[in-house]
Amino acid sequence: MTATTQEICEMVELLPESEQELAREFIRRMVLAWDPDFVKVTAGEMRDIEEGMRQIEDGEYVDLDKL
Repeated sequence: MTATTQEICEMVELLPESEQELAREFIRRMVLAWDPDFVKVTAGEMRDIEEGMRQIEDGEYVDLDKL
């Protein structure tokens, strides 16, 4: 979690529960406006994808069809 994300979480936790729901809905709408189909990936997800692709290319996987 980035420092900015941590700070946002801490600020939201300071709000009354009813206001936390408003903040959650606002953030959800921002994410949907940025990526309506949820197809973009975060930097961390991209690193995981790249690492997985590297492992496949290097043969570091188990072929479940051969088990």
